[in-house]
Amino acid sequence: MIEFFDRKGQPAAYCHDGRSLYLWDGRAVAILEDDAVFDYAGRHIGWLDDGWIRDAEGKCLLYESDAIRGPAKPVRGVKTSPGARGPRPTRGTMQAAPPRPARSEAWSERTFLDLI
Repeated sequence: MIEFFDRKGQPAAYCHDGRSLYLWDGRAVAILEDDAVFDYAGRHIGWLDDGWIRDAEGKCLLYESDAIRGPAKPVRGVKTSPGARGPRPTRGTMQAAPPRPARSEAWSERTFLDLI
């Protein structure tokens, strides 16, 4: 299982199968498709890159514990067990992913929740 943390170091999301992204409470919210991140409606919301989930501008939203080439990672908070995985919503038609932006070493002004 891949665990993702937010800019405050709190557990935010996880991926158990390499394709479905769940919030820590167990809600299925996004799909990983060839390093692109889409919500279940099919809207492109960012990129998976070097252990970071980045927004459309290349700024960092979430990170894995072994993420590289990004902003300073905060001290991680106490990790609880993730919630039981809920059902995955019906997948919409996927948008074409835009060109990948340059990597930023900054945190995004938005949160992952803002994008889903």
